[in-house]
Amino acid sequence: MIRVTRLANGFTVASDRMDSVETVSLGVWADVGTRNEPAEINGVSHLLEHMAFKGTERRSARAIAEEIEAVGGHLNAYTAREQTAYYAKILAGDLPLAVDIIGDILQHSTFDAEELARERAVVLQEIGQAEDTPDDIVFDHFQSAAFPDQPMGRPVLGKAEIVGSLSGETIRGYMHRHYAPSRLVLAAAGLVDHERLVELARAAFAELPVGDAADAEPARYMGGEIRVERDLEQVHVVMGLPGVGYLDPDYYALGLLSTVVGGGMSSRLFQEIREKRGLVYSIYSFASSFHDGGLFGIYAGTGEREAAEILPLLIEELNRVPATVTEEELARARAQSKAGILMSRESTSNRAEQLASQLLTYGRPLPAEEIIARIEAVDVPHLARIARRLTAGAPTLAALGPLGRLAHLDQVAARLAA
Repeated sequence: MIRVTRLANGFTVASDRMDSVETVSLGVWADVGTRNEPAEINGVSHLLEHMAFKGTERRSARAIAEEIEAVGGHLNAYTAREQTAYYAKILAGDLPLAVDIIGDILQHSTFDAEELARERAVVLQEIGQAEDTPDDIVFDHFQSAAFPDQPMGRPVLGKAEIVGSLSGETIRGYMHRHYAPSRLVLAAAGLVDHERLVELARAAFAELPVGDAADAEPARYMGGEIRVERDLEQVHVVMGLPGVGYLDPDYYALGLLSTVVGGGMSSRLFQEIREKRGLVYSIYSFASSFHDGGLFGIYAGTGEREAAEILPLLIEELNRVPATVTEEELARARAQSKAGILMSRESTSNRAEQLASQLLTYGRPLPAEEIIARIEAVDVPHLARIARRLTAGAPTLAALGPLGRLAHLDQVAARLAA
């Protein structure tokens, strides 16, 4: 049973009770991420997420770790382009401790200079590791090419030269400006009593900063190309097109189309390019959405010699979809999507995250039955329409590795328009 309470200060408390478990997953999700950052402090959201665990006015970094682990629980966090999350999993009886710790780190973190210096070094290593992982960093290049010179295109981890100079005062100021109660959701799933959760939240989150809750800069998809020559064994390619936002009528259709095109071993791309032709080790498509837009993309990892064939084949498959997509393919995609939704509901962590994300995105929880009904409503003509909509957009291309044989963006655009 899902219940939602909005406190007087605008802070939202939500719970999804599951009587069949003995645990609770909970956290605070903030409607704040990389797209809220000015260029000169790119990476501050992610560094703030790290620093939140590095000591408060009444707990040291070690005490935070010891207190949660003393009851068998764990804490973690992540930063994305539109959200930042701080979450825990504990036995149901330890709910007060978890709420208190998360409230403490979000209101009373000290951003100690010595801790900051150490954690900056850790984040710089994380940035270096991403740079050394081609099938990871190519997605940052893809995002940057699609949304150039704007917050939505900047890397979540930030740039080393900026992160290396961020001060505690800068981090604190960013947090106070953006972590307004109206942008935060405390969500819990598991063996949780809602009234008890609300009572704990009132006490633990009474000192949240007022903040200005300023809107992020709108995302302006431009499309473009980033090519990085590297001495690698493989060519890593992401080719994409403008997608749709969460509220777009084509949102569910695009998700299903992505499954048909490259969502599994039975998908068109996997069967044609990996199984039939043996041109890649890894290939898949994805649809990522934001509040005001999105991306559809295809990733492929291939050899230097095979690179010449990859993009023409990808485009050929996309161009074929409107006229050839079948009821059988749609039925498989529907089954995969519905199974994913229902399987995720067996996890307290997934249910807490879904509840928070839905409240931040739609302003209300979306029942699984409603989501499944929207998936069921997509038909073959709708898939054909969204496929035509995709290929009418300007393409984006990001590639990393030995790129001498890989087609360029103008060639991609010409084939899409053919």
